[in-house]
Amino acid sequence: MVKKNIQTIGKRKSALAKATLSAGKGIVRINHQLLDSWGNSMLKNRIMEPLLLSEDTWTKVNIDVSVSGGGVQGQTEATRLAIARALVEFNKKLKKPFLDYDRHLLIQDVRFKETRKPNDSKARSSRQKSYR
Repeated sequence: MVKKNIQTIGKRKSALAKATLSAGKGIVRINHQLLDSWGNSMLKNRIMEPLLLSEDTWTKVNIDVSVSGGGVQGQTEATRLAIARALVEFNKKLKKPFLDYDRHLLIQDVRFKETRKPNDSKARSSRQKSYR
């Protein structure tokens, strides 16, 4: 069993998720809500991926995640990353199956929105020119 709490962080764009793993019965909470009542089914399935890959490991622990910033999809990806990192720290044997399934379960996706340039309209587009 877990003698101490394991804390991990997951980031995606501007979303930040902090996961705390402690001894328990397999309860997963996101922002003090049970996973069953959080988001739609696609987002829930995305968060459940590391839990399903870890088979019976996650039923021995409780996972509390606090996530803030960004949009719904970014928060989902950040939560998924934080949960997977916590489970790997709890059970080192899970690292290879997680990396074989999806690299972004353990390694952060560093892509960000490109910043807007000064005196231009958008990140890549330039201002329109008018000759008449």
